[in-house]
Amino acid sequence: MQNFWFRVSLPVVFGALAALPLWGIFSATTALLFMLAVLLIVMAYRARQVFKLWNWLGDARLDTIPEAGGIWDEVFSQLYKMVKRHNQTKLELAAELQHIEQATAALPEGVAILNEANRIEWCNPLAQQHFDLDAERDFMQDITYLVRQPEFIKYLQESNFSEPLVIRPARHDDLVLSIKLIPYGENKRLLISRDITQLERIEAMRRDFVANVSHELRTPLTVVNGFVENLQDMPDLSQDSARRALQLMAEQTKRMENLVVDLLALSRLENTQDPLLEEVVDMEALLNEIYQEGQVLSGGSHSLRLEVLSNVNLLGNREELRSAFDNLLSNAIRYTPKDGTILLRWTERDEQPVFSVQDSGIGIPPQHIPRLTERFYRVDRSRSRDTGGTGLGLAIVKHIAIRHQAKIEVLSDEGKGSTFVLVFPVGRRVTGGLSQM
Repeated sequence: MQNFWFRVSLPVVFGALAALPLWGIFSATTALLFMLAVLLIVMAYRARQVFKLWNWLGDARLDTIPEAGGIWDEVFSQLYKMVKRHNQTKLELAAELQHIEQATAALPEGVAILNEANRIEWCNPLAQQHFDLDAERDFMQDITYLVRQPEFIKYLQESNFSEPLVIRPARHDDLVLSIKLIPYGENKRLLISRDITQLERIEAMRRDFVANVSHELRTPLTVVNGFVENLQDMPDLSQDSARRALQLMAEQTKRMENLVVDLLALSRLENTQDPLLEEVVDMEALLNEIYQEGQVLSGGSHSLRLEVLSNVNLLGNREELRSAFDNLLSNAIRYTPKDGTILLRWTERDEQPVFSVQDSGIGIPPQHIPRLTERFYRVDRSRSRDTGGTGLGLAIVKHIAIRHQAKIEVLSDEGKGSTFVLVFPVGRRVTGGLSQM
């Protein structure tokens, strides 16, 4: 500080020293006029530097900082260093802010910051998507003006945030959100939103699955239990009646056994930890086996044909493929009236191996086709049970297709028949021999 005042006062001191000889040579007036001139020059110089500083402060950039001499050079040098540090700090803060924004954008939950009046101060992209917000347009807007569900408004007003709130946004009926408010800081709140649509769907599937299994098992158990009670209560039951009762009991237990077998197969196929054991499958031999089994299952009631129009084999799991093909063929036999025709075909489409089962059966209404591969989904429940179906066959086919990266296609005309097609990827195509029946 002492050095500063010394350097600032130097022009005045030198001016005073120069004025002393003038006082002795001429007069005091001359010396005072000279001193006054020196002070004016010093003031003008400093005013000029202040003016340059004033102009520069209007647009403080490093490349336009003024140049000067003496004490002003050091002043501008210090300003240069200060602005440089400030710019560096701004860059670091901007980089950190960008890092935080990227981190919040990557969060699997939507995040919005609300003030004490429930106005939106900030939100990440997922929150914008969940609540149909715009970060710029809706800045400092009341969240209740934008999310108008009564249960959400009540949740805010009650201020009891120990449990999350589950809602369906008004503009996204297919979306289910779990919302939780977390107070922090001075009257601030974090609004956390999580998409639980898939979890809700899985939970609904679990409930439907339990209900369907219970329903499927109840009928045969009731039948078996009824016949057991009759056999117990009627010791003099005729041999023919007993044989009939035992036959029906056997049919119902077989039905339960088939259901359990299909459930176990479906559980194994849905287990992602169970690897697919692959081999080159001799498709001619496999299709002939399935064809022969179909003849036995049909009992001569249908006209079955097998066409092998391609010489390719398939890389996959033989038992799983056999199960998928068997299910498609047994469905065709089950839903095709007597004297109907069923065609099994093995061919190629743009080098993709294709297996198809075409029947002349009852067909499927178009509104049912998208849901055919759901577990226990039946177009005609009474007919499916009468023909021995478990309602799991096409679900098994779907999971086997997924494990083999295959695509299922369903073509059907109600009353005219259906065609179920499995299209396998080119990568599973293996060259083999050609055969046709």
